Amino acid sequence: MPVLAETGFYAVAFDQRGYGRTTGWDASRFEGVDLQTFTQTNLLRDVIVLVNRLGYHEVECIVGHDFGCVPASLAALSRHDIFHKVVLLGHPFLGSPELPFDIAPEEKHYRWYYSTAEANEEMAPQEGLSDFLRGYFHLKSADAHNDPRPIKEMTAKELEILPHYYVMPLELGMRNTVAQDMTGEEFKKMREKSPQWFPDAELDVYVNEFGRTGFQGGLNWYRVMTNPELQRDVDVFTGKKIEVPLLYITGTKDWLIYQHPGSIEKMMGACTDFRGVKWIGDAGHWVQQEQPEAVIEQILGFLSTR
Repeated sequence: MPVLAETGFYAVAFDQRGYGRTTGWDASRFEGVDLQTFTQTNLLRDVIVLVNRLGYHEVECIVGHDFGCVPASLAALSRHDIFHKVVLLGHPFLGSPELPFDIAPEEKHYRWYYSTAEANEEMAPQEGLSDFLRGYFHLKSADAHNDPRPIKEMTAKELEILPHYYVMPLELGMRNTVAQDMTGEEFKKMREKSPQWFPDAELDVYVNEFGRTGFQGGLNWYRVMTNPELQRDVDVFTGKKIEVPLLYITGTKDWLIYQHPGSIEKMMGACTDFRGVKWIGDAGHWVQQEQPEAVIEQILGFLSTR
């Protein structure tokens, strides 16, 4: 962000509803949450309202990472009069969502786990939270043993090649899944390498915030995305393509692009001005943290184009 500011841009990083110190969203217990308040169009509304409250009516570029790519994509799709360019980090835009239903009986997909009441109860306890988050960030980074490769189809057999943080052992929650995969070798690598791109001081912010709020606010996003009835608000965009320039950036050690067969081809077909894929070496899922200089170089180059 300082680099963007130095080049003359007004750069803003914000938490969306359910995360950090945001307020005004339904913070009820699992069974009492009004999930309509977490639909995609409500997330989009939050972004547009924020832009206006900051005194702007146009945005040169919106950048999203992981789940943040969902509202970023929708912003570019629906309000190109406001958002002139879009950069997606890790999470591709595929048009209509396709979620894997064919999972082996002894496994479960993380999105469905995150949609259960048990997810927050298992992940939120303060004791051990720092180790869990440190391990989770490590396992999805280039420091861990990640060898991403395409899957051929959405079948149980093919999905078995995905790492456990995507396709989880049936009997384990995410915290225990991470603990299981943090072998002695991985733990040693984590302690040596992870703090170089994710300092303990930054980890402490995550620990303090999630320790204060729990994970349920963010997990409500998954509850919406795994419930077709709660996604009907975006039916009005059926068949529409993103018409503003779109750049996709991902780490060479990130599995996310391979969760769905043909993701890059689908993204190309869902955009009218696709500016390509930029692969960042020695980076996993946290590409903007693991290799910030390489990422900002790509973003600045993209911003300099028409």
